[in-house]
Amino acid sequence: MTYRTRLTLLVLMDSLIVSTAIFIASWIVYPNIPVFEMPALLISSIALLIFHHFFAMLYRLYNKVWAYASVGELTAIVQSITLSIIFAGVVQYLVNDFSLYKRALVVTWMLHIILIGGSRFIWRMFRERYITEGTNKKRTLIIGAGSAGAMIVRQLKNNHNTSELLPIAFVDDDPAKQKMQLYNLPVLGMVKDIPKIVERKSIEHIVIAIPSLRNGALNKVVVECNKTNAKTQMIPKIEDIMTGKVSVSQLKNVEVEDLLGREPVELDIETISGSVTGETILVTGAGGSIGSEICRQLMRFTPSKIVLVGHGEYSIYSIEMELRERFGNLGIEFIPVIGDVQDRDRMFEVVNEHKPTIIYHAAAHKHVPLMEYNPHEAVKNNVIGTKNVAEASDTFGIDTFVLISSDKAVNPTNVMGATKRVAEMVIQDLSKKSKTKFVAVRFGNVLGSRGSVIPLFKKQIQKGGPITITHPDMTRYFMTIPEASRLVIQAGTLARGGEIFVLDMGEPVKIVDLAKNLINLSGFTEDEIEIQFTGMRPGEKMYEELLGEDEVYPKQVFDKIYIGKTNVVSKNIVKGITENFHEKSDKKLRDELLQIANQKNIIKNVVSN
Repeated sequence: MTYRTRLTLLVLMDSLIVSTAIFIASWIVYPNIPVFEMPALLISSIALLIFHHFFAMLYRLYNKVWAYASVGELTAIVQSITLSIIFAGVVQYLVNDFSLYKRALVVTWMLHIILIGGSRFIWRMFRERYITEGTNKKRTLIIGAGSAGAMIVRQLKNNHNTSELLPIAFVDDDPAKQKMQLYNLPVLGMVKDIPKIVERKSIEHIVIAIPSLRNGALNKVVVECNKTNAKTQMIPKIEDIMTGKVSVSQLKNVEVEDLLGREPVELDIETISGSVTGETILVTGAGGSIGSEICRQLMRFTPSKIVLVGHGEYSIYSIEMELRERFGNLGIEFIPVIGDVQDRDRMFEVVNEHKPTIIYHAAAHKHVPLMEYNPHEAVKNNVIGTKNVAEASDTFGIDTFVLISSDKAVNPTNVMGATKRVAEMVIQDLSKKSKTKFVAVRFGNVLGSRGSVIPLFKKQIQKGGPITITHPDMTRYFMTIPEASRLVIQAGTLARGGEIFVLDMGEPVKIVDLAKNLINLSGFTEDEIEIQFTGMRPGEKMYEELLGEDEVYPKQVFDKIYIGKTNVVSKNIVKGITENFHEKSDKKLRDELLQIANQKNIIKNVVSN
């Protein structure tokens, strides 16, 4: 319906109601009203008609979308009608020899409220009951009858033309909400009742509408949802809503990251702002999963310039475009730099040109099995690359250098972990004589990062399986990419020089349990997607090592951040692996790396459980 047609119909309908209501009211109040009083009523009717349309235009009653009418629209109707009655009463009083049909005007007021207001809201009721419910929409159960749940229902009802979901009922564990109604939808039970409610109400879709839900509680909800055939989605996490990244109504699939992720890290905003705001920041490996997230997290502190360094043309282009699109209005200068950390001259050139305050060194080879077959490349990128950027930092007086390390550097059994440990030795050696504050930050596996198991498992599920796991008892520690990046930024502000910060990685997770969760969240059963065990790969550990508390300072220097106990590192040890390494065979280089990295007198450093 066009605006002009809609406006014409509303004006005609209101005109009919307003012009006849005074006569109906007079007949109700004064059944035997004399004929000679009719001219006064006629004048009152005309006055009502004029004043009604005047105030209707003033309160924009003809510009409102009545399909979505609520209290605000009803208030506008009441105000408009009340004023038109008052002004019409004044006219009636003046033309009727200073007499007033008070009761007739009161009844007229009520009739206007009922008929004009009702005409607007009757369409909404008809639309919701017959048009919306009569469509082929998915019957939806909302988990959480709080403000977020109410918002989701309101959004779904208002966007009936674009949404394929039809809200049917709520479930909520709050005893006070049981058998209550919200937006005419009943609260039918608690989380434990989800399977039987889904079956009884023929539910096809479930929405988890509790943004502040703790991870353990979310697991319990998802377990009950997985007992049904309904698709499960959730609203975003509270931290994403608060930062403006997404809105409450943007539903997303429940990801394994939601189940394994931990509580959001509360950062020391004031300290970080003092270090980052208005400064030049350089990030190597800026196109990678960790490097790119560090860049995103830095945006909230508005550095003056961020230098994005990486050897992958497309990845650097992608993160630059993303940052410009999302944060271009902050006045931050984005500098994309294509360069390999193995190219010493290029790294010195870049650091000298931009002279950043802080360098986050995230560029590295991190795939364990691949590095077992390519130890020389691991040394060139992880050790020589770190040495190049670190020495450039020292040469040009950079304030802070933060190395992104790995928990695999603890008693390493593989080339990747050993090269990370040697990289730590490089910056520890430099820290003894440099004015630059050199620190390393260690953490475990990152959920969803490139080369991690989750993207691999998802691809295998999409192909119909099987999911391949090396061993049924394999366990790992996991962090989300945002959490790891935030802690890296925080650790950088705590640097005094030479520390190796260790991030608390929480509880270990069995890889096979991770795979089962992914199968269920993808809408399959374990009977449909097979899990195969292929045997451990070269360099892999069965368990990530957690050494005793005597090997880490027991007190956290910040929430979830510890400092490892370190000893002095000999410069000769570092030189022994960085000089002439290219002349050694793969086996000899691998053996030397592991021997050097595992010398107990060099460092004791580990996550505290």
